[in-house]
Amino acid sequence: MVDVKTLDGCARRRFMAQMATSLLGVTALTDLTLGFDDDKIKATAPAKQIIYLFMTGAMSHLDTFDPKPGSSVQGDTQVISTKISGVQFGQHLPKLANMANELAVVRGMYQETGAHGPAQYLLRTSYDEIATTNHPGLGPWIQRLDGRISQALPASVNIGGKGGGPGYLGAKFAPVPIGDPNKGLENTKMPKYLEDFHFNRRLGLSQTFDKGFRSRAQDNSHVNGYDDLYREAVGLLRSDAIKAFDITAEEDSVKEKYGKNRFGQGCLLARRLIENGVRFVEVTTGGWDMHRGLNDAITNKGAELDNALSALIEDLKQRGRLESTLIVLATEFGRTPKINVNAGRDHHPAAFSTLLIGGGIKTGQVYGMSDEDGFYVEDQEVSVQDFNATIAAAMGLQHDEEIFSPTGRPFNISNGGTPIADLLA
Repeated sequence: MVDVKTLDGCARRRFMAQMATSLLGVTALTDLTLGFDDDKIKATAPAKQIIYLFMTGAMSHLDTFDPKPGSSVQGDTQVISTKISGVQFGQHLPKLANMANELAVVRGMYQETGAHGPAQYLLRTSYDEIATTNHPGLGPWIQRLDGRISQALPASVNIGGKGGGPGYLGAKFAPVPIGDPNKGLENTKMPKYLEDFHFNRRLGLSQTFDKGFRSRAQDNSHVNGYDDLYREAVGLLRSDAIKAFDITAEEDSVKEKYGKNRFGQGCLLARRLIENGVRFVEVTTGGWDMHRGLNDAITNKGAELDNALSALIEDLKQRGRLESTLIVLATEFGRTPKINVNAGRDHHPAAFSTLLIGGGIKTGQVYGMSDEDGFYVEDQEVSVQDFNATIAAAMGLQHDEEIFSPTGRPFNISNGGTPIADLLA
């Protein structure tokens, strides 16, 4: 029996909505129980899961999703038409251009820092990086607000990079890290000499040795969080659900479609994890810091992105999961319109582009416009906080629901951002 009083905010509201639907046949109450008042912005068909693709190093907007054909700043990258009338992409994204009707292209992004680390931290957390507080990333935030789907698999997974950590939410909300998607979750098999009986005995001995410490720390959330994480890890090792991490089960033709590189295979693994109940998967890929030799670099990275993301969209759509999965393509900032002396582009936070795809999003559109040189946002500015508020709203979550840190300070997932109503389905 579920004790409703023990559920948090959105979880309690979702539980009540489900009970009303299943027991009373009531569906009209659903919109009233998603965690939004009548004057709140929300998605009418919220997503349930997220695949968050982070292009670290700062993806050039001018060579991908916001080209300036015929201008002096365009450089060697040619432009191609897309499925959206009047909208063009860089030449290295032909597959995405052909399915632009599945995308919401956000060309109005801006922020104030041009340093990689702080800018990436801001994108993932909505907050500036400071020494006194370690803020949680979007995956842990969403787990805290909306719980987990699978009891066997983790709520969030980071593939290919550090990703957003649990911050002050503690170890219980820590994403599972996967370095190489081809290797999946490593060190998951017991040594041949260690049978279940002996493993359980060792666990019991460990708990006996720690008994005194645990009695003194029974109210310590950090200690309890590590205990929860350890128990979940042991449960996962003993579950068939761990097969979700194994992309060797996929056909070679599918692997080829995504691209035989870490980002492509990371997107394939993300699709498998989403299918098996992981709520949030971040796939990180570097190589976008193109200070020199941009023409060769963008050719390779553009092809990686084009193959992997188009395959991911196609697969989720064919499997009936795109409507319930939000795909986010993000980067920390853009790159300078002016080509430098090394045939590259430098850091540029004043204008850049992101994508929103799938559940909760009104696709087939461009939101925001940079000026004729791609230097500043000229219309429909979108701050990082607004972007993350829109992600939360697309998930049916309250973007301003407060959580208190261990020091008693209130925080929310968007840090005061406002969801962009025109982007929400």
